[in-house]
Amino acid sequence: AGVITATATSARYADLAENYEADADYDVGTVVVIGGEKEITVTDQMNSTKVAGVISSDPAYLMNSEIGGEFIKPVALRGRVPVKVIGVVQKGDVLITSSTPGFAMAAAHPHNVSASELVGKALEAKTHGAEGVVEALI
Repeated sequence: AGVITATATSARYADLAENYEADADYDVGTVVVIGGEKEITVTDQMNSTKVAGVISSDPAYLMNSEIGGEFIKPVALRGRVPVKVIGVVQKGDVLITSSTPGFAMAAAHPHNVSASELVGKALEAKTHGAEGVVEALI
């Protein structure tokens, strides 16, 4: 075993992620913010400017892979990932943090959302108001 250096021309999965130390074990799709006892924690504030990203499932490329700690979680920085959402979401909606812990929501006024508040954009719709998951572009 050793270190392999190679150039990838394609990937099985669809996002670029980086490992961060979380204060708990969060599920894939959970929206996280910078803060808490460690580097990241679950979001619980609507329209937070502290948004870090979404917990990834299987990133195509994972940065900071050697980090240590009890709860190391890959946070999607770019690409397609499942995102936990609350409320009705239309394809193309701008997603922001919600007050429901770990969930995003569609922004009511997307033109007023700053880059520091953006979770991503929905790639599919969810027509019911209950909790669910949509694929999003981060």
